[in-house]
Amino acid sequence: MFIGREKELASLKLLLDKPTASLVACRGRRRIGKSTLFGEFARREKLGFITIEGLGPRKGQTNADQLRNFGERLAEQTQGKLVVPKSWPEAFRLLSRRIPRRGRQLVLLDEISWMGKHEPDFPGYLKNGWDDDLKHHDNLILVICGSVSAWVRRNLLDSATFGGRFSRDIVLRELPLRQCAEFWREKRKDLSSRELLDVLSVTGGVPRYLEEINPSLSAAENIRLMCFTPDGPLFKDFSSMFSEVFGDTVKVKGDILQALADGPLGLSEIADSLGIERGGSLGASLDELCEAGFVAKDEVLNPRTWKPSKLVRYRLCDNYSRFYLKYIAPHIGEIKSGRFEFESLSELPGWQSIMGLQFENLVLNRIMDFKEQLHLKGATVRSAAPYRTEGVNGVQVDLLIQTDEVMYVIEIKRRKRIAASIIEEVKSKISKIRRPKRISVRKGIVYDGELAPSVKRGGYFDALIDIGSIMER
Repeated sequence: MFIGREKELASLKLLLDKPTASLVACRGRRRIGKSTLFGEFARREKLGFITIEGLGPRKGQTNADQLRNFGERLAEQTQGKLVVPKSWPEAFRLLSRRIPRRGRQLVLLDEISWMGKHEPDFPGYLKNGWDDDLKHHDNLILVICGSVSAWVRRNLLDSATFGGRFSRDIVLRELPLRQCAEFWREKRKDLSSRELLDVLSVTGGVPRYLEEINPSLSAAENIRLMCFTPDGPLFKDFSSMFSEVFGDTVKVKGDILQALADGPLGLSEIADSLGIERGGSLGASLDELCEAGFVAKDEVLNPRTWKPSKLVRYRLCDNYSRFYLKYIAPHIGEIKSGRFEFESLSELPGWQSIMGLQFENLVLNRIMDFKEQLHLKGATVRSAAPYRTEGVNGVQVDLLIQTDEVMYVIEIKRRKRIAASIIEEVKSKISKIRRPKRISVRKGIVYDGELAPSVKRGGYFDALIDIGSIMER
């Protein structure tokens, strides 16, 4: 089952009209569907397809292991004689010789950072392989794919060596909510938005996790089987995924995620929590976590000056990782022994609180999904992030969206019933935000639950966005 990615598929299809070869980069977190996207593209367009994935990191692995794997995968898919290259220049020449001359061909070099992990000059060899051999196949689309997005950017996209060579740089993110709901297939129409959101708040919009959903089971049972059983895919995935992506730096990056699991923090707060200096290494680790899709760097304009604010906070934006650290990891022993049992999600300690925060994260990761409902169509969004100040007149806004002319104050709420008092709450927040006179203010609420009638009819909010209606569109 393949869902979504129509924009990316359309962009790739345009490359078929080119009379020359194309070099494409694709980045995104593990399980987001990178290799699946290109497999689907090759299937739809009836392309020849060769895919070679680097070996996952393991102790004692060498460059020779990666080269042997390259040769074996190539031989398997081209029905050619097994040739084990002794170097990467030889590997890329071998690949070039095995590419058919007729018909459009797609070659996917997957998890490229693993492939080149043990060869410092790998990016240069790849560039030479493209220039000297591969680009001369006018029928070729060569895709360089990686979950270690920072490695791809640093060594390929931002490298002067590769300047101007990439035809596309595709960054895959989580699926929109409407497309996530399609994983329930025909059962979707029979389920409440609350039940769907319970599962999505745990999994996020990661296709690989959504594929594990059994549409015939309740949200509670799906979450129990995926997260709270010893063989559950989401019980086991975090450690392997995280170590695969970050390798030798997994410890410090895991500590950063743990520090952010309770909520967004500034750089100094993270450093204090970890007991380390707020120097370059911490900043570099945060940048890599942002590139990999685990952390978001939330920045806003200063509402008073409309210039970049110094208030920068980091948020653990990956819903699954946050849920794992907050709710699965503390119960590992009980889960392994089969002692973690429950009949309903609501009976779990702190469930409503954590799911409220998971829901907020789900919305913040999809701000542009609500652009039309927020009357932002055609407007240039200059910043969109949570906003918070400390002190006596401190204020906390779930989402502050700023354009050149308007400040949108957005509340994000997941409650059984959302009372009329929310109007006074928002009024109080707006009164504490100083803004230029030329800037208008509008109010909105993105919610799951039942709005008080006076909120619906009162006209105070400029946008009332029911998440359930978004998933039904």
